[in-house]
Amino acid sequence: MSIREIVLCACVLLGSAIMPAISQADDIVITNPPPPVRTEVAPPPREGYIWSPGYWRWENGEHVWVEGHWVEARLHSHWMPDRWEQQDSTHWHFMPGHWESE
Repeated sequence: MSIREIVLCACVLLGSAIMPAISQADDIVITNPPPPVRTEVAPPPREGYIWSPGYWRWENGEHVWVEGHWVEARLHSHWMPDRWEQQDSTHWHFMPGHWESE
């Protein structure tokens, strides 16, 4: 096995080990419930886009409001907006906005 092949294998193995940690870093679970969602008036429909309502982002140990925004529409999919889901009596899990196939 050449040095180049060894380095390539090492990079592939290292990348495989790092990816789960990166994915887990985005997994936010807190014990501080988010404040009530703010009332926003959605703008009129815009062709080719979906309105994603505002939500509370967890940043530096506190909730920060993120205003609603347009997301480019995708065929045969529906948008699941950013949201917090209560896991049990004390834990809240952040679910980032994403597309789901229909």
